[in-house]
Amino acid sequence: MATSSVNNNAAAQSVYDQLNGTKSSTSSTSSTSSSSDRIKMDFLSLLTAQLKNQDPLNPLDNAQTTSQLAQISTVDGIEKLNTQLSTMFSSFQANETYQAAALIGHQVLVEGNQLKLTEGVAVGGIEMPAAADKATVTVYNKDGTKVAELSLGKLGAGANEFVWDGKTADGTQLADGTYTIKVAASNEDGTKVTPKSLELASVFSVGKKADGSIELEVGRFGQLSMSDIKRIL
Repeated sequence: MATSSVNNNAAAQSVYDQLNGTKSSTSSTSSTSSSSDRIKMDFLSLLTAQLKNQDPLNPLDNAQTTSQLAQISTVDGIEKLNTQLSTMFSSFQANETYQAAALIGHQVLVEGNQLKLTEGVAVGGIEMPAAADKATVTVYNKDGTKVAELSLGKLGAGANEFVWDGKTADGTQLADGTYTIKVAASNEDGTKVTPKSLELASVFSVGKKADGSIELEVGRFGQLSMSDIKRIL
C-alpha cells in the first residue's frame, strides 16, 4: 500500500539554520513570541510532520529523533544560561559601583614613586611579587640626593605599607615636601625579587566608562581602574 509523504527539506533546513544561528526565523508566529519560542514551534511542527508522514516500512530512526530533541534542548539551555549570565554581570557591575563609591575620600596605594612628607610623617608602599628576606626603601630629595634608607626586613608577597618619620640616618629632621623612592628586595639564597614602589593617593571621585567599567579619579594619576588599587588605607 502506498503511503503519502511530505517533503520537509525546506522546513528542516529552516529549523537547522536557526539552531546553528545561520539564519533568522521566517515562521509566521506571533510578533510577541521570543526567538526561542519560534524555534521551538518550528521544530515541533517539523517533528510532528515527520512522525505523521513517516513510511511504516521505514520509520523514523529513534537515534535521529533523539538527536533532534537534544538539539532543541541544548539551544533552550544555552539561551537560559546567557540570560542568567547577563543578570549576574549586571549585578556584578552594580556591586562594583557601590564598592568604588565607598572609596571616595579614602587614601589608597597605587603604583608610583613619590613620597609626601607632611608634619614629619610619610606613608608609602612596596608591592612584592614574592616573599623576600630583605626589603629596603631608599629616599631621595628633589635634587636626587639620597637622604635616607629604610630597612623593612622580611616582607611577604603582595602590597605592604611603610611609614617614614622624615629623618636622615643621623637623626636630622627633614622639611615637609615631596620626595622620591626606590625599592629593592633580595633573598639569602640569591633568588631574584623585583618589587614595585607604591605611592599614597586620595580617591576624589568615581565614574563609569562607556563600556560599563568603573574608573576612579585618584590624586595626580587621574583616571585609574579598580585593579590599579593595590591597597586601601
